[in-house]
Amino acid sequence: MSIAAVAPELTVGTWNIDPVHSEVTFVIRHLMTKVRGTFTEFSGSVQIAEELSASSAVAEIKVASLDTRNADRDAHVRTADVLDVENHPTMTFATTGVRSEGGEHYLDGDLTIKGVTRPVSLSVEFNGVAEDPWGGTRAGFSAGTTINRKDWGIEFNVPLKGDKALLGDKVDLQLEIQAVRA
Repeated sequence: MSIAAVAPELTVGTWNIDPVHSEVTFVIRHLMTKVRGTFTEFSGSVQIAEELSASSAVAEIKVASLDTRNADRDAHVRTADVLDVENHPTMTFATTGVRSEGGEHYLDGDLTIKGVTRPVSLSVEFNGVAEDPWGGTRAGFSAGTTINRKDWGIEFNVPLKGDKALLGDKVDLQLEIQAVRA
């Protein structure tokens, strides 16, 4: 399928992620509710090809930029108990394929967290293209997936009464990306 058939206004070439107008967030269950957090330092690009399946994306996230709005919790998550920022300062994603199924679009790729690389599929929504006030052209994308943190060796937990635990295993990852045409 050609890119023109999916998004005619999205031109072929490199689109660099604008971290000021983008966000990488996550949600994990903590006790009976969910805790939300964000990574504030990241970079990456999207390479749009004539054929959608030949398009690609790469991203790098600085794990120490984690922010859950609680300094003590953030400090613990950065330790070797959880994300081990000292030994694994970045989290990366690189596509292995782009596909469409039933009108939905997916970015398949390798996600590396804490030195462990595993395949993931992100559901992607194209939000359009617009000219910005500074003479640039921007494209918007929303993407998301759910991973099991234990698949990346993140085992830390605190048992609670019964069969409950402090943290859930599932982590929802969400991306709101604004990319600028290079």
